[in-house]
Amino acid sequence: MSFSLATWNINSVRLREPIVLKLLQEEAPDVLCLQECKSPVDKIPTEGFAALGYTHMIARGQKGYNGVAILSRLPLREVGDRDFAGLGHARHIAAQLENGVTIHNFYVPAGGDVPDREQNEKFGQKLDYLTEMRDWFHSEKPAKSILVGDLNIAPREDDVWSHKQLLKVVSHTPIEVEHLAQTQDAGGWVDITRQDIPDGQLYSWWSYRARDWSAADKGRRLDHVWATPDISSAGHSSRILRDARGWDKPSDHAPVFARFDL
Repeated sequence: MSFSLATWNINSVRLREPIVLKLLQEEAPDVLCLQECKSPVDKIPTEGFAALGYTHMIARGQKGYNGVAILSRLPLREVGDRDFAGLGHARHIAAQLENGVTIHNFYVPAGGDVPDREQNEKFGQKLDYLTEMRDWFHSEKPAKSILVGDLNIAPREDDVWSHKQLLKVVSHTPIEVEHLAQTQDAGGWVDITRQDIPDGQLYSWWSYRARDWSAADKGRRLDHVWATPDISSAGHSSRILRDARGWDKPSDHAPVFARFDL
């Protein structure tokens, strides 16, 4: 079985329904994982998605904040969600395809602006969230699984426009990178995007604050596709759809794609 998958922080699925439909029409991933849906589940505009063949959806929602959803053309069943760090946020959901592959969709907390848990509660929550993810993967070793989402950390030097200038900026600080690495190691997760594209600058997020985001190109790779070692060799065709950042009323994130032959 071969299937394509995309992950995208949509920054309001209702506000940006037109560009979700555009992506589904033009790129047609079999599975689309969305983060920051900012909608209760019953308010997600599923009718248009279903009309394009995406008749399966599992989701966790919140009014105005957070929220994760998995849209699929392939049958899938919900296999749970977890409230890491006890935040009460809709930040994780998991589904299983008929071939037995489990897909985890994550939206890790952004962590605020100050990289100090004493001064900034949100930064501490982000670190605690990652620590609980790590501990879970240690206690329940994942297998035949894919993890995607906005992990809100750009781990490598070439995942940001300037490693030196962002070392003290939330999303690229050494303590965040270390926490993410420990989480990845705990599950044995393989970074599929970098397995396919091992070298060079690679971004999936560009700030709304830039007057011309494309010309400035001060991006970060915050959105990830990982797989467990037993299926990582089946992952290929990774890409980031940079053009989507320039669509009408865009998200500040671009979709990240991969294909798996299982």
